[in-house]
Amino acid sequence: MKKTGWFWVFILFMLVLAQGFPKIHLNVVGTWGHLTMFKSYEKPFWEKTIPEKTNGQITTEVRPFNEMGLKGAEIFRLLGKGLFDVGSTVLDYVASDATEVEGLDLAGLAMDIQTARKEAGAYKPFLDEVVQKKFGIKALAVYPYPAQVLFCNAPIASLADLKGKKVRTSGRSLAEFVEALGGTGVTMSFSEVPQALQRKVVDCAITGTSSGYNAKWYEVVTHVYPLPLGWDPVMAAMNLKRWNSLDKNTQEFFIKEMARLEDAIWKASELETQEGLNCLVGQGECSLGKPAHLTLVPVSESDRALVKKILVETVVPKWAKRCGSDCAERWNETIGRVVGVNAPVK
Repeated sequence: MKKTGWFWVFILFMLVLAQGFPKIHLNVVGTWGHLTMFKSYEKPFWEKTIPEKTNGQITTEVRPFNEMGLKGAEIFRLLGKGLFDVGSTVLDYVASDATEVEGLDLAGLAMDIQTARKEAGAYKPFLDEVVQKKFGIKALAVYPYPAQVLFCNAPIASLADLKGKKVRTSGRSLAEFVEALGGTGVTMSFSEVPQALQRKVVDCAITGTSSGYNAKWYEVVTHVYPLPLGWDPVMAAMNLKRWNSLDKNTQEFFIKEMARLEDAIWKASELETQEGLNCLVGQGECSLGKPAHLTLVPVSESDRALVKKILVETVVPKWAKRCGSDCAERWNETIGRVVGVNAPVK
């Protein structure tokens, strides 16, 4: 068959494929617009991949939540009310509305990304039940930022040096972890942190390695301690009524494509964890920009053991008490089995 013949076969195939999808337009709200997760993955996925794979049947408008004047905590509430069709936000941001979601990323729970991914896979069905019931949304994917590590504007040598220090944390369990070390957890939004560090409102702050680099935290801190204390997982979800209005073929298409997006971001976060650290300390490959020269504090085995001790004795019990017995039991059946830790059930 001539090349022109193959061309028309391909066009016919694409037209048949497109007939399998409804003609719809989706308003999509993504994560922080200045970070890699949105710029390199969420935005091109919704703007390019979805329309191309449906031959233009499904079109989208995509915006990051911070450019809409939103802070992140209200994303799922607004999504459930139908103000947009798809939304993504950090699960810690919505923990005050659904304590169950906090259980995925308790401080010190996963000190490597392989464990974090196993936890997410085990817990995701429960998370879907929770967000359907509490927000009226359908969970589509869960994926992480790079490892959340410690940045300080004064010398530190170990976790013990957090005693007496004020530390910016993004969630309650991280604050409880810091308090167990004798420090004070301070909650503030990501955008407020650089100024707070510069003015000594806080002594240290926790965020992802590449996130800290891209936000130029190296201009206001001196030391970085690369022990992973969390992964700030994000959930992407669709308004439940919108989801239920889709035919089975379209639902299966989204499940398949979201799984691909999920896989891509997990792999990228692992690479970004190391490259972000490289850029922060000026060692190794750094394609993100000009390398900084923060002091890299070596991670000790004694600190790893201390993290596990605080997790088991403080972080998990306090969260389980907030979440309740039924929640703790589901956690034990899922994440607990992955990490070999049991939440107390009363």
